[in-house]
Order: sequence, then structure tokens, then C-alpha cells
Amino acid sequence: MTKKLYTPSLMKIADIRQEAPNVKTFRLEFTNPDDHKHFADTFRTGMFGLYGLFGEGESTFCVASPQTRIDYIECTFRKSGRVTSALYNCDIGDIVSFRGPYGNYFPIEQFEGKNLLFIAGGIGLPPTRSVIWTAIDQREKFKNITIIYGARTVDDLVYKDELEQWTLRNDVDLILTVDPGGETPEWKGKVGFVPAVLEEHSPSAKDCIAVVCGPPIMIKFTLLSLDKLRFKPQVVYTTLENRMKCGIGKCGRCNVGPVYVCKEGPVFTAEQIAKLPASDF
Repeated sequence: MTKKLYTPSLMKIADIRQEAPNVKTFRLEFTNPDDHKHFADTFRTGMFGLYGLFGEGESTFCVASPQTRIDYIECTFRKSGRVTSALYNCDIGDIVSFRGPYGNYFPIEQFEGKNLLFIAGGIGLPPTRSVIWTAIDQREKFKNITIIYGARTVDDLVYKDELEQWTLRNDVDLILTVDPGGETPEWKGKVGFVPAVLEEHSPSAKDCIAVVCGPPIMIKFTLLSLDKLRFKPQVVYTTLENRMKCGIGKCGRCNVGPVYVCKEGPVFTAEQIAKLPASDF
């Protein structure tokens, strides 16, 4: 256990996809079979890891691939600091480090037999994507699947190829939107902020689980919209991975009131979040 906490696995970059300006997705493969087995035995959708380069440091973000596909890890990140800039400049075949998986997870088994509503904004789609593909890969276990996804501009939408796949499926309802001013002449989706589009769509709260992820301000207003739509807070889930730093609750940067997000999260229900100090977000 101690080795897995502090000793990173070595992973080869098997594929790189440009998702949006300054946003890339890596597909990573384990170089050590024992490390791969540890990951396969422990990973559940919603968990996260620390990704890094020796001499540059580590950065914390989610595992964007689903628990139904454990031959590899996919991560999606925006170039924003020293570590993510160094990762952004990597090439296929380069070796990066990975520590994890850490944290709790979405209780996907409890979602079975229910309608699923996914609401994401911008770079908040990657952690949501893990749950979406876990559900789609086991499609027979769930009722309706609805995805509402928005970004600042059309260019900022990530996973464009997968959005096209979801659009073509007859068992998934995908609603895309961009902020006012972010549309292009060719844009055929909606124009408006995610919470407003959610209220316009007005999904039924009956027998439905909602998963929300995006910028903090989007999450705040989306939770208010879900409350208006009569979603009970205990069936609304979100992830607070933007609060995490060291990944194991040692540095204290993830502290929100009495909660250490790295250790007790990053997945929380709206009911749990309502009990946390609002000033800490």
C-alpha cells in the first residue's frame, strides 16, 4: 500500500488527441504488468490520479476513461502551469508517471435501473465522460441517458468525435450549447448558459440520477436549477477535483471545512456539499 501511495507507475503515451485549444487527451499504457493489475483491481469511475514528468512535478486530475475499459488510462488536461505545459509538449512514446487511483467514486451500481442525466461544462466533461462511457458500455442496465454539455465557444467543446458518436446513437439524448457569442455560422446546437438550457429542457426528476461537473460557478447555478426541477440533493452528484493538490490529503490544500476532498472525495452529493462552508469554494 505504501509503495502505491508514494511510488509512481511508469506509463507510455500510446496516443495523443488535440481536443480544443491548449487541451489534449493522452492514452497511457502501463509499462509494468503488476502496476496495471493494481489499477485494474482498484479503479472505479470518478477516481483520480497524479500525472507527471520527472524533474517537472505532478498535476492532479481525473481518470477520464471508464471502469469498463481498464487496458489503459485516458486523461484530458488543459495547459495551464509548469507541469501541464511540460505534459502538453510530450510526444507519443514518451514516458510519464502516474500515481493512483485515489479518492472515492460514483456508485454506478446504485444508478442501475434509473434514468441518468449528465450535465457538464467545458473541461468538466472529462470526469463526466468516465461515468457516461461506463453507463453506455453497460447500456442495458440503465433507462434513459441524457447529456447536456456546454462550453464557452464551439472550439472549446472537447471530445468532438465522441459528441458526434453520441449524437448518432438512438439510445442517448445529447443537448449541446455554447455561451452567447461563442457560436459559429455553422453551429446547429443551442446558444445559452448550461443552467438555462437545463431548465429549458426540464428533465423529469422522477427515478433520475444527475451527475454535474464543470467550473465552480456553473456547478453552483446548475445545482440551483436542479433544485427548481425538484431533484432531491441526495441523487445529484458532482466532483470537486479542482480542490485537489497532493492527492492523499497531506498538504491540506483540498480542505473544505472538516472535509479533505482528496481523501473523502472527489465525488460528493449535493446534500453533502450543502453542509460544507460556502466561503471555502
